[in-house]
Amino acid sequence: MVRHIVMIKFSKDSNNQVVASKLKVMLEQLQLSIKSLNKIEVGTNFSTKSSAYDLVLIADFNNEAGLDEYRVHPEHVKVLDYLKIVMDKATVVDYYN
Repeated sequence: MVRHIVMIKFSKDSNNQVVASKLKVMLEQLQLSIKSLNKIEVGTNFSTKSSAYDLVLIADFNNEAGLDEYRVHPEHVKVLDYLKIVMDKATVVDYYN
């Protein structure tokens, strides 16, 4: 199994609660349209630490080919387009589990 983890920090001018809620729904709905996506979990941050990110995504796939399919899927690309507007930075880890 391949696990894909993304931590996202929103831009300072974003309304974090609104953005996080919208993004959480968008990401969770990907499971309905991307067959290679076995499981997705999205969490929003409550920590006030300056080092904290605003949202985390954990997604599981059978293999790297499934992850690659997810990356270019049109519904995922829509999420990426939204992220370009609201995101300051992201950190990604992909590993075999």
